[in-house]
Amino acid sequence: MIHITPTIAIDESEIQYEFIRASGPGGQNVNKVATAVQLRFDVGNSPSLPDDVRERLISLAGRRITQDGLLIIDARRFRTQDRNRQDAIDRLVELVRKASEKPKLRRKTRLTLASKRRRLETKRRRGETKRMRKPTSPSEA
Repeated sequence: MIHITPTIAIDESEIQYEFIRASGPGGQNVNKVATAVQLRFDVGNSPSLPDDVRERLISLAGRRITQDGLLIIDARRFRTQDRNRQDAIDRLVELVRKASEKPKLRRKTRLTLASKRRRLETKRRRGETKRMRKPTSPSEA
């Protein structure tokens, strides 16, 4: 079990790992050993996630989620499988933790009467300034 919040925990059997060859540092090792990890987590069919968290996770994941609701996280930062696997799990946990936070509801606020007056007064002054720049009669033009 991977504990994310006090109420949300993901069973390890819901996560699949695929090891692939990574580009980057590692010398000859890079050509021989599959150290990069591709973590797959089925968000759409996971019984561990509440519906509201699932919806927020799908929107947060962006391009990392397939049309079938499969979340794919690539981890190739480190040279060993173990560290890359742990990195992928940490990134999944962080993503689900972010999705579990309920967004704050925005309350509409009203402009104060004084701020409306200030805005209109500024507009009036600006208009007056522009009006003063115009020629007053056709003979001056």
